[in-house]
Amino acid sequence: MKTTSYGNPPKASKYPQTFNHHGDQRVDPYFWLKDVKHPETRPYLEAENAHTEAFFADYKDFESKLFEEMKARIVKDDSSPPAKSDDYYYYTRTEGDKEQAIYCRSKGSPTSPEEIVLDCNELAKGHKSFSLGIYDVSLNHEILAYASDTDGSELYTLYFKDLKSGTLYPEVIKNLYYSSAWAKDNKTFYYVTQDENQRPDKLWRHTLGTPVEKDEVLFEEKDNQYFISCGLSENEEYIFLNRHSHATSEFYFMSSKDPKAQLQLFSKLEEKVEYDVTHRGNYFYIMTNKDAQTFKLCRTPVGRTSSENWETIVEATPERTLKSIAAFQDFMIVSATEQALQTLYKFDYDSFKMEPIEFPDPIYQVGLGSNLEFATDWVRLNYSSLVQPNQTYDLNMKTKEKIVRKIQKIPSGYDADEYTSERVWAVSHDGIKVPVSLVYKKSLRKNGPQPTLLYAYGSYGYSMPTAFNAQRISLLDRGYIYAIAHIRGGADMGRQWYEEGKFLKKKNTFYDFIASAEHLIQHKYSKPKTLAIMGGSAGGMLMGAVVNMRPQLFNAALAIVPFVDVLNTMLDSKLPLTQMEYQEWGNPEASKEYYDYIKSYSPYDNVKAMAYPNLYIKAGLNDPRVTYWEPAKWCAKLREMKTDHNVLLLETDMQSGHAGASGRFEYLKEIARQFTFILATSTPELCK
Repeated sequence: MKTTSYGNPPKASKYPQTFNHHGDQRVDPYFWLKDVKHPETRPYLEAENAHTEAFFADYKDFESKLFEEMKARIVKDDSSPPAKSDDYYYYTRTEGDKEQAIYCRSKGSPTSPEEIVLDCNELAKGHKSFSLGIYDVSLNHEILAYASDTDGSELYTLYFKDLKSGTLYPEVIKNLYYSSAWAKDNKTFYYVTQDENQRPDKLWRHTLGTPVEKDEVLFEEKDNQYFISCGLSENEEYIFLNRHSHATSEFYFMSSKDPKAQLQLFSKLEEKVEYDVTHRGNYFYIMTNKDAQTFKLCRTPVGRTSSENWETIVEATPERTLKSIAAFQDFMIVSATEQALQTLYKFDYDSFKMEPIEFPDPIYQVGLGSNLEFATDWVRLNYSSLVQPNQTYDLNMKTKEKIVRKIQKIPSGYDADEYTSERVWAVSHDGIKVPVSLVYKKSLRKNGPQPTLLYAYGSYGYSMPTAFNAQRISLLDRGYIYAIAHIRGGADMGRQWYEEGKFLKKKNTFYDFIASAEHLIQHKYSKPKTLAIMGGSAGGMLMGAVVNMRPQLFNAALAIVPFVDVLNTMLDSKLPLTQMEYQEWGNPEASKEYYDYIKSYSPYDNVKAMAYPNLYIKAGLNDPRVTYWEPAKWCAKLREMKTDHNVLLLETDMQSGHAGASGRFEYLKEIARQFTFILATSTPELCK
């Protein structure tokens, strides 16, 4: 590996601070990095960035080559299939080398003249970061409410645009969360704002054309472990407010017809009971885990919404976990997870039967597309697999007729028949079998280990998607296996899978990942010398934990915006989101048991004097979810403690947040850099 211009790494100063909790004393020499105004903080981050650039300078041409490869797989002038809503057809498109989407519509038919509703390229001008949080057209199609963020902070600013004249209304509302709903009068707009810790806590009602100062607070969430969101029912009859934590939810509702309506409680909060609600006809339909760990379906008359009135219409089953419901006039679409695969069902309102929707591939990803009409027999779906590019198609729920609206094109060429996918099962420390999805070229030699990238997340009950990814081809075509570990902490194998990977069972997440890596090595898919691993956010915590536990098992690890200072963060209730996180990790301030357990795996607290794999760490200075100082402190401590000469890089984006680069091409530069690191450290002979 070339290191000629790499040079000596930066060294962070040590200003030890002592903390005492539950009789345990900890000394943190890098706690000062938490202060962005400290005179050494920015210089340290910038020095690490310069060190990172020095490393990649040796691979500049190769990194550029990867970027051009990935860019060549994107259709520059692209468009989504139009989605019908009343007399309008809405779609998004991209244009040339422009980074952002253009939101459009046509009236009468998809081929009618185009009207540009919102050009995000114009909004993004002059900003490195751009995110559209709200895009909400009024029910009469005359007003657009949109909210944008231009620094990665996820604090959105709301604007109203008259779609007839193209002019903006004078009112501008700041500090928004990406949650909103229009009332049927097309003048009343509901939105959610965030508190000083960026917790969505207030639901407001705004009347178009009136001063923002007159807006009415309809609901305020005062419990710091809960946050709120709002939305309109599919049939546009009700506004719903959902107050929820990571383990409990409670709904309120009101008519969308009455601009003066007040919220009514749907069913009172019950600890560790979650439910979701939709409406059709005389009934509300509820998906809940009340007395049903894997969730069941219920219904209740409109006038009797509390849980004692709920009638179970689809029982829970151990092998299937229900994930979401979407109501249409004559049926409901139910999404579920079974055996680490996403499945869809058509639910019949009269018979209560659940009819599975069949898909051809053994490993695939499917979800609802843009469905803007309630009274229709057609459902739009997005479908792909690890080897098949995305298809958008409309499926008739009565006749089973299928109309393909779009197949993802790869302009530089792609033949799905050259690739294959499979699923293997690793055995974890307690005998539990963990599914691992693999994709690679069919021509790959089967008589020996291949370079591999193993990816996972494993938190919050998030199931790992097994969808097509065009960027991945750059690894597959160079002989890599791409592997996805469906570890506990996610809900890939059902609700219990999630429960077995949180709180005082969090280490199952790490053991499952290690078992997945060991399986690939033992069965000669890979070997430690060319096994790279990758995870982001809570998946970055996973990376930090496993390189502490089994550093010799991996050659390289990429930790993207990693949550690695778990104990310090969870002890600071003033930080954004900390109190909401108690229901995922536990409260180490209130409980010595949780304190000791979190301390035993928190990556920052468990850095040791030993050899570590090659490490690439990515941070965002404006990241409100994983604050920049977590990866910065971790890197500083690793530099101090590690005994090897492997690569350690920290790159902090000084202008973006948790999501990183926002443009469709700028984002590819980040992926190209990550893949360059993998190839440079695991298979440098391929960096040409």
